[in-house]
Amino acid sequence: MADMKTELLIITALESELNSDALPAGLEIIYSGVGKINAALMTAKAIHQFNPSKIINFGTVGKINPQLDDLVGIGKVIQRDMMAEPLAPRGETPFCNRPSEYLSTGEYVCGSGDSFVTGKDPWLLSQGVDVVDMELFAIAYVANHHQIPWHSYKYISDDANENSGDVWHQKVNHGQELFLNQLKQMLS
Repeated sequence: MADMKTELLIITALESELNSDALPAGLEIIYSGVGKINAALMTAKAIHQFNPSKIINFGTVGKINPQLDDLVGIGKVIQRDMMAEPLAPRGETPFCNRPSEYLSTGEYVCGSGDSFVTGKDPWLLSQGVDVVDMELFAIAYVANHHQIPWHSYKYISDDANENSGDVWHQKVNHGQELFLNQLKQMLS
């Protein structure tokens, strides 16, 4: 039994990406921690606790598409690190009847995986991936399982190259104001 009902639940990996004190009153936020396992567990727990009508994910991403900057809305998420060939093509979980991609209302494609991308990966380009993160596929997977619509806004913190770790540390909190402005538009 859910403890309470909330309209909108925000899920972010780290408090350094989005400070809860900056959010409008009445919104719930959960910090999932980094990676797909943490994100799946915390999303499931948060759904049970808050019974949300909608889930909003916000976080940082590395960009694969060099034309993008700032805040982007995600329209599709795939799993970039499910590599079970020859049992299934890359990105697909073998022997699993769940979708291998999840759709939302944004414009861009996100590839989720449990690695911090620091180099070129031709597969990402072949799949039309615009940005890479470490949580969204798991969040969308659990939300879809519970039939809860999800949306995701990602701040491009780095270029997914050899300098990404240092650049991410410098820019991890730079997307907060852009996301808060997006949130205000959604709530109005």
